[in-house]
Amino acid sequence: MKTSRTFSMGRFRAMLVKEFIQMRRDRLTFAMMIGIPLLQLVLFGYAINADPKHLPGAVLVADQGPQGRTLFSALQNSGYYQLVRRVKTEEEGRELLARGQVQFVINIPENFSRDFLRGDRPQVLVEADATDPGTTGNAIGSLSTALNTALENDLKGSLESLAINDGPIDLRVHSLYNPEVITQYNIVPGLMGVVLTFTMILATGLAITRERERGTMENLLSMPTRPMEVLVGKLVPYIFVGYIQVALILLASRFLFNVPMFGSVLLLLVAAALFIIANLAMGITFSTIAQNQLQAMQMTFFFFLPSLLLSGFAFPFRGMPGWAQSLGEILPLTHFNRIVRGILLKGNGIGNTGGELWPIALFTVAIMFIAMKRYRQTLD
Repeated sequence: MKTSRTFSMGRFRAMLVKEFIQMRRDRLTFAMMIGIPLLQLVLFGYAINADPKHLPGAVLVADQGPQGRTLFSALQNSGYYQLVRRVKTEEEGRELLARGQVQFVINIPENFSRDFLRGDRPQVLVEADATDPGTTGNAIGSLSTALNTALENDLKGSLESLAINDGPIDLRVHSLYNPEVITQYNIVPGLMGVVLTFTMILATGLAITRERERGTMENLLSMPTRPMEVLVGKLVPYIFVGYIQVALILLASRFLFNVPMFGSVLLLLVAAALFIIANLAMGITFSTIAQNQLQAMQMTFFFFLPSLLLSGFAFPFRGMPGWAQSLGEILPLTHFNRIVRGILLKGNGIGNTGGELWPIALFTVAIMFIAMKRYRQTLD
């Protein structure tokens, strides 16, 4: 039958109705088309902050004079710092830095007030965790002004010359773990988690849906296998692929970007195994929910986007509001980034790493439980 060469409103309306019917049937794809832009809008509009404030810090106040107490009060009232701990020794402060519990340790030395009243410009030592330069940069820049302003009322008489010259305080900043503030030291180790998250979830996210679309799902259904056996059988090959990716990134980090490796590579490989399994379990869960490979890919992007933005890889984690940090703490990538940077740059051992391993393990158990439940439904 021949069709008219002219544009037909009737045929156009028929095609329009057909597409809306397909869109209504494929509700998951339509939800992703609406959900991903909304997710981007919320995350970029509310959660992302390149100038973090209220960063956790510890202070060591060895001076009990009036000027030492004035500095302590000024730090507490500063917008960039939130003093969460008052330590007694420098070793205690460095331990908090290694664990990532604080971003700064500020040391007000003994006899600070006496040296200040003599006009000797006493030193104040600040040790900063510089594994993420974007987090500490603005805070360190504001510190000198905040400390000098706090002592303005004391700059009278013979001390007026201190205000005219370099200020009353000799501020010494030690950027630990990345003293040269090299961006690659922060980005390259973090890429390990980003690459594993995307590739592992995407690869296994297509596993069950591929079986269904190729018509081989019936073979799996007819086999006398338990759900756990099928799921583990699909996960193990990708664990080896994940380790190949880890090896490539470690080699590139060492020989191309000169990233230091102070900690145990073996410990890093153990942590990587747990992280790989967590992402593979997430992908398997998506594959049991999605009806086709397109939906599995869409769900992968829907999970990958908040992982990338809320994990502290692309933007300072401590610059985000509390609700965004709470969401970020659920994601395995957040904890794996801390593990990788802690092992490579800080030389952390199992004692400082264990606190980041158990959230990944808990996530893995929960997601594997959901995957097995969903797979049983697929069998039915």
